[in-house]
Amino acid sequence: MELISFFVRGVAKVLDVVLYMYMVIIFARAIISWVSPDPYNPIVRFLYSLTEPVLYRVRRALPMPGLGIDLSPIIVLLAIFFLQEFLVNSLYLLAQKLG
Repeated sequence: MELISFFVRGVAKVLDVVLYMYMVIIFARAIISWVSPDPYNPIVRFLYSLTEPVLYRVRRALPMPGLGIDLSPIIVLLAIFFLQEFLVNSLYLLAQKLG
């Protein structure tokens, strides 16, 4: 059973790191959106290609007419916080009970 515990703990850690890295990428995208970035810059294109599919779905699901600002990065960041607190911690707890 300890082997399964180590596996679940590893999955939890990898998931935590991936969520954290995506949170940093979303944050960088939000900071870059405050200036006029060159759309042909490779870094800008990389950030947009990683974040736009998720942000687009949030914008379509929660239209906010008349606000004039894009709140989709905040909503995605809140979802990441939730996943880190609920899912990752649940996996750690499961690993602890298995071991």
